[in-house]
Amino acid sequence: MDFYARVAGCGEVLGAGVGADPGAWEAALGATFLDVPGGGLLRRDYGLVEINFSPDQPGPSGQLSCFGFGVKAQRLLYDQSPSTVPAPLSREYGEFAPRVPFKELQAAILALGHTITLDKQNTSRDMDCYRVSASTARIHVVADPDPYGTGAPDPDEHRRGDVWSVDVW
Repeated sequence: MDFYARVAGCGEVLGAGVGADPGAWEAALGATFLDVPGGGLLRRDYGLVEINFSPDQPGPSGQLSCFGFGVKAQRLLYDQSPSTVPAPLSREYGEFAPRVPFKELQAAILALGHTITLDKQNTSRDMDCYRVSASTARIHVVADPDPYGTGAPDPDEHRRGDVWSVDVW
């Protein structure tokens, strides 16, 4: 829980955050990632953490910098392999649970001295979105695990109140 609270409250992962270049993220999370370029942007996927980069200046010589990243907690329900959680995060924070209950994350964030408010501009009916004070973080929480009303159990075991992601932009 400490990891998610730190990301939400401080907007960084092991010292890397918005504005950091790909090298800084690699220094923080290691060299095991998947780069997906497209449209002049770069998405770097570390499994649990996904980073978005854009050039600082137009043209081929522009240095890339992070304009946003997300901690994709929902991925831990699908994959508990060591490749999903970067080794530096496991060393720093220990084992990661497959589910992140929002109530526990909220308590950890409040303990850091931040406040959390429901984002009233959120238009999704299956996700609630919360904003963290003094941070650009948004926490997306499962509000309806059966958004299409099929009545079937969620095959991915998502539950109301699970954190889907913590996104920093």
